[in-house]
Amino acid sequence: MKTYVQPGNTITLTAPYAVASGDGLLVGSIFGIAAGAAALGDAVETALVGIFDITKVGSQAWAVGAKVYWDDTNKRCTTVATDNTLIGVAVEAVASGAGDTIGRVRLNASF
Repeated sequence: MKTYVQPGNTITLTAPYAVASGDGLLVGSIFGIAAGAAALGDAVETALVGIFDITKVGSQAWAVGAKVYWDDTNKRCTTVATDNTLIGVAVEAVASGAGDTIGRVRLNASF
């Protein structure tokens, strides 16, 4: 096929802020997970699909299949839709303890 470029599982983006490997980043409507560290404005290889353990709001329980959003202000995931960007779904339940700050998310890569 003449128009095919790549599978699109990962792409190179310009870091909108400093990121470490495994951090979430949002560029426009594109959300992904940084494959390496990058300073603001540097190129960073970014995974758009897959299942990742991502920082979440503590004291917020997640059910399997719950929609997960990216809070770009606080650089973490939440189940609160207001002012946040849909990035995928929870694939494991997470308790609501203050120390429960990691959630397992399947990225939807639909944006």
